[in-house]
Amino acid sequence: MPLNRREFTKQSAVAGAGLALTGVVGALATAPEALASDEPEAYGAGRGEGRGQGHEHGHALGYGPLVADPEGILALPAGFSYRVVTHSGVTRLESGEFTPSNHDGTAAFAGPRGATYLVNNHELYGPRANWPHPVPLTEGLVYDPAAPGGCTVVEVHRDGTVAEWVGLAGTSTNCAGGSTAWGTWLTGEENSDLAGVNGMTKDHGYIFEVDPRDRRANLAPKPIKAFGRYDHEAVVIDPKRGHAYLTEDAALPFGLFFRWTPPKGFEHGRGKLRTLADDAGVLQAFKCTDSGGRFVDDLSRATRIGTVYGVDWVDVPDRDARTVPVRKQFGPGRITRGCKLEGMWWADGGAYVVSSFARTEWTPGPSHDGQVWFYDPRRRTLTLKVLLGVNETPGEDGAYDGPDNITVSPYGGIVIAEDGRGVQHLFGATDSGRTYPIARNDFNDSEFTGVCFSPDGETLFANLQTPGIMVAITGPWRRQPRR
Repeated sequence: MPLNRREFTKQSAVAGAGLALTGVVGALATAPEALASDEPEAYGAGRGEGRGQGHEHGHALGYGPLVADPEGILALPAGFSYRVVTHSGVTRLESGEFTPSNHDGTAAFAGPRGATYLVNNHELYGPRANWPHPVPLTEGLVYDPAAPGGCTVVEVHRDGTVAEWVGLAGTSTNCAGGSTAWGTWLTGEENSDLAGVNGMTKDHGYIFEVDPRDRRANLAPKPIKAFGRYDHEAVVIDPKRGHAYLTEDAALPFGLFFRWTPPKGFEHGRGKLRTLADDAGVLQAFKCTDSGGRFVDDLSRATRIGTVYGVDWVDVPDRDARTVPVRKQFGPGRITRGCKLEGMWWADGGAYVVSSFARTEWTPGPSHDGQVWFYDPRRRTLTLKVLLGVNETPGEDGAYDGPDNITVSPYGGIVIAEDGRGVQHLFGATDSGRTYPIARNDFNDSEFTGVCFSPDGETLFANLQTPGIMVAITGPWRRQPRR
């Protein structure tokens, strides 16, 4: 049922006042070069004067300046250290092959005797012959033998030893993904080649489930076609209502934010998604309206932190997109689009959603270098929490741009992996949106991906996407000030 204007006005008044929300993250307000910020101090944060310098109740923001790495891999604050967990072309799988390349989305799960399991996507596109280190075609775990991507499972023991094996092979362009409440990983293909294109033998553009704890559960991979076939980025599951939320990274036209509603009587759990019929449930795309009831065609229209949109959901006509891509199946005024809809994380009863950047030549609204939104399913509202202004000097170690993968931090706020145009960082944002550096890529110009904390909160894992290096960061983590 559509959200009417009276309902939206009531809900937006509540959500707009949500800058004092409680929870793990609360509400994020400003960020480096924030557009239309009402807080001058926070506006300056991100160009040096506010990062790691401010204090609140005796506690400094962040962990101090980054110290260059003599090994030339990762700059970290004083007192922090890292170790390499996997390195494509250097470390090897249990089966003897090299670790596959192009690390992307990752999640951590508790393993036996204090071990940590990590499921790591490998964003490899096109024919396998194009890649020196594709995901090995392990017997029983292959969807399409022509495709180079998939997932590996990395087991990190307390003593530092590491084992790695294939969880899924023969998929394409495995990007952000997302974890489930029942302890599995959902990996999506950010590529929708049909069989016969780029040498593929099967259709692509689907979500697959990988179980890090049960290798047998991953045999005979089956796409979750009910979630639709398009260029998938991230996916999260609402543990209370059972909905799946999914992002699409695409252009000409831009991608969509989706909701999948399970069929009546369906209960989530290990192995349940692969039992769904291809047309099970209802797949819908979002449509936003502003507080005046006016249709919003693109998320780049928002220019102020705290902007609240009402959200309705519009049925997808053909979720398997046999002839027309899903994002092209809607006429003008039917749905809202977003440039580079990327990472998501479920927390505080809703989904944090990234729109990585927008430029005036590509989008109808003002240019920006990153947005983080919060979708509240109970209120049916989408609220802008972080807005990064255009980074005019991306080659300098200062402002951030291009947020991609994100995670909620056990120490408050969120941690963001940067996929920008110059220097690449991991950086934190507090509840009020003030930012601080956590790490800098001193190895090359590759983006950061796969940011996530270990189940005990002591280790932050992240990847340098190319060539594919997973690192484990430890140090004196502490609760960050909310403001």
